Amino acid sequence: MLDSNLTIVASELVHFDSDLPLYKTKDGVYRDPSGNGRIVSPTLMWVEALDLMLEKLSKSNFDLAKVAAVSGSGQQHGSVYWKNGSSQILSSLDPQRTLLDQLEHAFSVKESPIWMDCSSTAQCRAIEKACGGALELARITGSRAYERFTGPQIKKIFDSQPEVYGSTERISLVSSFMASLFVGAYAAIDHSDGSGMNLMDIKEKTWSKVALEVCIVIINFNLKY
Repeated sequence: MLDSNLTIVASELVHFDSDLPLYKTKDGVYRDPSGNGRIVSPTLMWVEALDLMLEKLSKSNFDLAKVAAVSGSGQQHGSVYWKNGSSQILSSLDPQRTLLDQLEHAFSVKESPIWMDCSSTAQCRAIEKACGGALELARITGSRAYERFTGPQIKKIFDSQPEVYGSTERISLVSSFMASLFVGAYAAIDHSDGSGMNLMDIKEKTWSKVALEVCIVIINFNLKY
């Protein structure tokens, strides 16, 4: 925590592997032992980590009533999948209960793909082909298709788990997901993070209809600025 002069006045740390051993992660992730490139993190681990961090801060000597603003950073290439009905849960969070308890059943995908995942090569090639090639996709979205990007990851879920995709009402990046927990509603994806998804028309600063259709993305991202 920083004061108005950017001086650190309080500091706490949550280490996923040691502080939250129940999830049995290594370096905060699961690596598929088959070697297929699938690397994910348990979504609820992030939720519980926030609970734990806030608990630690509440027990510190810092007066939380003095907090004027909250800033954060989160993964650009990581996605969270909210189950149908989760917006209602977010809008009615009870401060007397933990986030973990209230959001335990809020996610249609329990293990979020992260920036290290490289298991969506087939989807990358399919997206590039459908958009007229890697160069054309880069012209629209700012980059050729990469496995860690959210567009290919969404398409992979649609291709392999259509029932899961169908039960999802919203997809967040990790960054907008953490913001959503603080505001009690789905936080928007900003342009800088949105431009790393293979889904945004970077010139128009809005979702690319072509890219969305290729990825079969009909879920509401609701990019606002």
